[in-house]
Amino acid sequence: MRILKRFLLLAGLVVVLVVGAHFYAAWRLHSALIENGMSNRVATCMTKRMMKRLNLIQIAKLQKLEGDKPTLGAWVRAVKSVDDSKVILVTTSTAALCKTGLAE
Repeated sequence: MRILKRFLLLAGLVVVLVVGAHFYAAWRLHSALIENGMSNRVATCMTKRMMKRLNLIQIAKLQKLEGDKPTLGAWVRAVKSVDDSKVILVTTSTAALCKTGLAE
C-alpha cells in the first residue's frame, strides 16, 4: 500500500511538471510573438495552433530565434534555420493562416 501511494504521488508530480512546462512554453511563445511586433490576435492564434501541433522539444528549438524580427516574413525566414521540417511547416502555415484570419 505504501509503495502504491508513493507511485501515485510521483505520477502526480510528473503530470504537474509536464503541464506546467507546457503552459510556460505557451506563455514564452506568445510573449516572444508579441515582442516581435505581432498583434495580440495573431500571436494568440499562432500560439494555440503551434502548441497543439508541436511537442515541447520542437517548441524549445524556436528559442534559437530570440531577437528582433520586425516582420512576419523575417520571422518565417528565421524559422527556416531551425532545421526541423515539421517546425518549419507548422510555423509557416500557422503564420499564414493566422495572419490572413483563416484560422481562429
